[in-house]
Amino acid sequence: MVKVRDGVPPQTIIIKLGTSSIVHETTHQPLLSTLSGVVETVVDLRLHGHKVVLVSSGAIGVGLKRMNLMKKPENLSGKQALAAIGQGRLIALWDNLFSQVEQPIAQVLLTRGDISDRTRYLNAANTFKELLNMGVIPIVNENDTVSVSEIKFGDNDTLSAITSSMIHADYLFLLTDVDGLYTANPQKDPNAKQIPVVDSISKIRGEVSTTTLGSSLGTGGMETKLIAAEISTAAGVTTIITSSKRPENVCRIIEYDLQRKAGVSSPTLIRPPHTVFTASSQPMRDLKSWTTHTLNPSGSVIIDAGAHHVLSKRESGGRLLAAGVIGVVGAFASGQAVRIVVRRRRVGHEEKEEEKKAYLKALAITRPSTPTSASAFSSEEVAAEQGDEKSEHEKDGILGEADVVEVGRGLANYNSAQILAVKGMKSLMLPQVLGYADSEYVVENVTIRLPLSPPSYT
Repeated sequence: MVKVRDGVPPQTIIIKLGTSSIVHETTHQPLLSTLSGVVETVVDLRLHGHKVVLVSSGAIGVGLKRMNLMKKPENLSGKQALAAIGQGRLIALWDNLFSQVEQPIAQVLLTRGDISDRTRYLNAANTFKELLNMGVIPIVNENDTVSVSEIKFGDNDTLSAITSSMIHADYLFLLTDVDGLYTANPQKDPNAKQIPVVDSISKIRGEVSTTTLGSSLGTGGMETKLIAAEISTAAGVTTIITSSKRPENVCRIIEYDLQRKAGVSSPTLIRPPHTVFTASSQPMRDLKSWTTHTLNPSGSVIIDAGAHHVLSKRESGGRLLAAGVIGVVGAFASGQAVRIVVRRRRVGHEEKEEEKKAYLKALAITRPSTPTSASAFSSEEVAAEQGDEKSEHEKDGILGEADVVEVGRGLANYNSAQILAVKGMKSLMLPQVLGYADSEYVVENVTIRLPLSPPSYT
């Protein structure tokens, strides 16, 4: 067994295993050699002071074996029934394996609905913290028995990424049937090359093939792993794709990556095959991460180019004034998550030029050189930036989903009708129009994920 060297600081590590790494794709027999290797690796990490969470797929695959079925059913209720059959047997399998080395485990079943409420989210995070402090290995899976499409994470890659953000993990390992991210599918293309380090996921998408859809039992593929890496790295979690056939490499990879970060070069330390996605140097705060990735938005708030420009800056504080709003899409209540969107219109050449000028005008907005924090500017100064892009096409403030493109998310301080009533107004007008004003901001905890660019608006 590979030992993590002394001197490696304690890390919080999430290891995610897909269905194809847990059960055989055709026989549905548990892959005991892989599972035993994972158990040994997890226990080894624990012995060296690390905290470990295991995200395990496989409930439906185990259910198929129990019922002697060859393939999973097409209908939702059939899949949920198999998940109910298989989940108990899956956790029993893990418990049996970990019991051989006297390692206690705990089962944690989640849906997106379970953590869409902020209080329940914090309770889940506190439960993870307590389990880890007790020396227990939480084994996480989506609660497929009750999940429906509206509250599903979609796949366990996403679930593992959200969990890593929730517990402020240091590493997320996505164990799969290939040992990293390749320019093409290495199982089909002999010329495929592995990409060792990814600093920008948006840039790397044009260099790799993500057309693989995963196994017949799983729901993911390489694309879901890129999505997961986007979520986790934004939260400051170093994310790794490597092979489930060599789980002991997790120890080597952590040691190698920590030395890489420290700028240490050791001829005795060989780089195990893997792809590392570099964590953001400015991690998203917990509240913004929760808003962005765990809530299902109930509607959309349409903002202008000036507001988008301001909110894209970190010093803006992620709060939207009514002056930057040009409309809403859908109906939502105060306190619900909303999409932050910009208008997308098909226009002719002359109108495109006018839009481009407006865009450039937004970018040319200047501020005093000092001080540089958001608190140095009054609400109305920010409103001047957020409200300078109105047009005749925005009078009614009501557009459809096809007319807008999402650039971020936030939490609404007012309902959709109230925001529509005060769109484009200065903050001091809110009490007069609404009869009250709990906040001068119509949306808070805004996270902008897409930068301002002319094509978004034309």
